[in-house]
Amino acid sequence: MPLVLTDLLGLLGYLLRAIGFLAVGWAFGRLVFEHFDAGNWQIQIAYVLGLFGLLIGLTVFSSAGSAGALALGIAIAYFMVFRPIVKDEPPESP
Repeated sequence: MPLVLTDLLGLLGYLLRAIGFLAVGWAFGRLVFEHFDAGNWQIQIAYVLGLFGLLIGLTVFSSAGSAGALALGIAIAYFMVFRPIVKDEPPESP
């Protein structure tokens, strides 16, 4: 196999892995942040420990880019869940 093709496939693999970890981080973050207030304190501790445990485990056993993509996905989910809701009211007609 030509060296250029091998390098391109390797780059594609790194990009797909980063996108996958970004999506997984977004999904887990969204799950935790949306259901955090619904449970009692035992469930809240389990959610936080599970999320941080996943991040720590990926930091130890995966590359820095994958762990960073997961953390970025969690951050995106955090900002999506806790953004202020703006309601557009229809203008009143005289």
